[in-house]
Amino acid sequence: MGMLTVVAQKNVSKLYAANHPNIRITGRVSDEQPQQPRFWAPGVYIELAFRGDTCTVLLGDEMKWGTSHNCVEIQVDNEPSYKVWLKEKDNVLRITASKKQPAHRVIITKNTEAEMGYLELRGIRCNKLLPLPKAPTRRIELYGNSITCGSGMDMQNIPCNTGQWYDQHRAYMAYGPLTARKLNAQWQLSSVSGIGLIHSCCNKTTVMPQVYDKINMTDNALPWSFSRYQPDVVTICLGQNDGIQDSLAFTNAYLQLLQQMQQHYPKATFILLNSPMAHAELNTVLQRYILAVVQQSRQLGISRITHYFYRQRYASGCDSHPTMAEHAQMAEELSAFVAQTMGWK
Repeated sequence: MGMLTVVAQKNVSKLYAANHPNIRITGRVSDEQPQQPRFWAPGVYIELAFRGDTCTVLLGDEMKWGTSHNCVEIQVDNEPSYKVWLKEKDNVLRITASKKQPAHRVIITKNTEAEMGYLELRGIRCNKLLPLPKAPTRRIELYGNSITCGSGMDMQNIPCNTGQWYDQHRAYMAYGPLTARKLNAQWQLSSVSGIGLIHSCCNKTTVMPQVYDKINMTDNALPWSFSRYQPDVVTICLGQNDGIQDSLAFTNAYLQLLQQMQQHYPKATFILLNSPMAHAELNTVLQRYILAVVQQSRQLGISRITHYFYRQRYASGCDSHPTMAEHAQMAEELSAFVAQTMGWK
């Protein structure tokens, strides 16, 4: 497993700008400052390949709440990934490869969600930055709430109801990225904790139809250009924070959102998901609403649309969120369904 330490920049040889063509960032990234790209969403990931034993990543942390930091997941050469909590506003992270081979590949993923503020890639230092293999041609985008963000799932080091509210975040191991990796697909998490379709929880003043087209979805800021990422599959997992709502209001809002999304994603297949953490009464209602939305969508000309309902409730984590093991089970279910639906082998 790779190890991470903080080191002086003099120990590395060459600084590559963050917009170097051999660095790939997947997700909703602001291009306002190309040499210092910022991203808010959970699951945004940076890929690079380098020659030598180490590379150093220069990563800025907004520190939106004063002393709170974002967390990233690091994977080196397909070895088990590991979490790293940032400790500074300006972070200099040295990644050391344990395998003795000419080239190494690194993936760095934002584990924490947009509410924790942005990360800013400021450059890579290494002996030589190498071209990456081509990205997978398959693409998945996952809309949702805290479940899709990967909130409340990782209690390995900090138990529930201890530490900070964000301590158990781990987007890289959430069902969306897991599903994508199983299917050899790119992923993009367009998700916000507490968000609803027509009613959000936790004092949040926006709903998904207002923010689905933004880079910084939490603050409803920075328009996103959908042409930058055209998914083959779009999953939507909403309703948990809405609770039981008027059926007409909920389904009409869902239909309107889908019609808007289809304008942006004319070739995508939409898969509507129930909430895996919903109690029995809410789950029954959401499934009924989703079935109606699928049927009405087809009548309106959205032909590539279906649904998937999880086989059981997954709610053993913090505040009844799915655990890391349950996210893995969810990914097993969803990846099998997506593969069957899309004819992916």
